Amino acid sequence: MTQTELTTKAIRFSENENGKEIGHVYLYLLKNDLHKESFGLIEDLFVVEEYRKKGIGKKLIEALIASAREKGCYKLVSTSRYSRSEIHDWYQRLGFTDYGKEFRLDL
Repeated sequence: MTQTELTTKAIRFSENENGKEIGHVYLYLLKNDLHKESFGLIEDLFVVEEYRKKGIGKKLIEALIASAREKGCYKLVSTSRYSRSEIHDWYQRLGFTDYGKEFRLDL
């Protein structure tokens, strides 16, 4: 078996108010042999509780989407737990599609 290490690029987006970070999200740009273009993996979208439902998450995701388009990504993937139906609806309002399951192995 051959193993090849690849370099992954990550971009961190954050929103600040009065010098305090109130939200952030990561975009990981990943390559595979099936596509010429990279795809984006969205991770760790977080908004401080007192700032939720004020458009901060939407602003972060919109900036991330614009950056992914600029970088030539052919798709974006985000994951969420089954129990987070409010978040699932939120992603769908932003144009994402419920596309399948995520399988995970904690190490």
